[in-house]
Amino acid sequence: MSDSLQARLQLVSTEFQKIQGELSSAVEARQRLDAQLSENELVKKEFALLTPENRVFKLVGPVLIKQDQADAKGNIETRLEFIRSEIKRVETQLKDIEGRQEKKKTEIVEIQTALQQHQAQQASTPVQLAA
Repeated sequence: MSDSLQARLQLVSTEFQKIQGELSSAVEARQRLDAQLSENELVKKEFALLTPENRVFKLVGPVLIKQDQADAKGNIETRLEFIRSEIKRVETQLKDIEGRQEKKKTEIVEIQTALQQHQAQQASTPVQLAA
């Protein structure tokens, strides 16, 4: 029984580590999205300061190309909407991963408790010597 508990503990621990990796990746994605959101909100604020006479350029490869202000503002709005929807998606993913992580953590504690009880029982069982 002890061997099966040890094997199960090892399996669940490996699954827990995999979930931790997923969580780490999701947190990194969330941080990237936050940075993109801040950057695009800053661009939107800068666009609000423009007058109709100001020109807007877009960097395409190594070349700056003139772009219509309305198009540029529309592109930023679209990008902001996309980033916000991605943030919501990643937040949902984070909650799911955190829930699975908690379940695995509970499962690990249960297995460790059962293993300790089993070892305690073995230690308290009297050893009979052959006479």
